[in-house]
Amino acid sequence: MKLHDLQPNKGSKTNKTRVGRGIAAGKGKTAGRGTKGQHSRAGSGGHLYRQGGNLPFYRSLPFMRGEGFTPPNQVEYNEINIGKLAKFKAGTEVTPELLAEKEMLHKKKNPVVLLGSGKLVKPLIVKVHRVSRTAREKIEAAGGQVVLIKTIG
Repeated sequence: MKLHDLQPNKGSKTNKTRVGRGIAAGKGKTAGRGTKGQHSRAGSGGHLYRQGGNLPFYRSLPFMRGEGFTPPNQVEYNEINIGKLAKFKAGTEVTPELLAEKEMLHKKKNPVVLLGSGKLVKPLIVKVHRVSRTAREKIEAAGGQVVLIKTIG
């Protein structure tokens, strides 16, 4: 047997029946739907909510709050890239309080994490709760230093 000999089984491939195309087509006029009744007209079947007095399908499913499981003690950080610290003068001590004063934090109560995107050429003393490796390297390369603040909890 060769590739050009392959054929689908007899009867497995049939053309789609074109309904409502005249008497000669075999499925003309009512197109095999009968004369009257619920299923004879377009739009029959209704929508998912209607189930004839039964509880609708989607209301019978369990009520999901959010997307899956959220750990109860998960810490949400304020993320700051070191490119944003370029607005401070050289030698400035950058603290979460100063960042909050300058409107650079999303939620003032959350701890601050420093990320390494951007450039820094001024030496700064940065006090944050967490710092990425690249951010620490870039600050120390500019002549500054990173001080980690202990979080309570």
